[in-house]
Amino acid sequence: MMLYLVRHADAKKGEDDPAKPLSEIGLQNIGKVASYALRLNIKLSQIFHSNVLRAKQTAEILGEMLAPAKGVSETDGLSPLDDPQIWAARLKGLNDAILLVGHLPHLDNLASLLLCGHTERSFVSFKTAGMACLKREDDLWTLQSLIAPEILV
Repeated sequence: MMLYLVRHADAKKGEDDPAKPLSEIGLQNIGKVASYALRLNIKLSQIFHSNVLRAKQTAEILGEMLAPAKGVSETDGLSPLDDPQIWAARLKGLNDAILLVGHLPHLDNLASLLLCGHTERSFVSFKTAGMACLKREDDLWTLQSLIAPEILV
């Protein structure tokens, strides 16, 4: 199974817009990451995102480019302070490639839990619009790649 974890792209400041939609830089950066993922020929079953606007917008841009077979859906368990065990348990029953769009510290904690079995220390550091690719073979997760928008042209 392939799992892609994406931190939402850069958002406007709360004083500029309380809903905190994606900023112009955020839109550009997630566009770069989505274009790169398309060139890698990533095939997804589904994209899931939290109920926060900036995560939804990030997921929609990725969905437009990557066209997951089952579309883009809002789900629970991806908010900043949610227990990473929620998604760790859900992933056990999945075999299709999926992408999760979320927030810190949740994404750091989920990646650490899957890769190392605990969340006490962070082993992956997500930048805004950054993507990590994890692969599960049997019950072992490995980190396949990290993509940060600032390294993409």
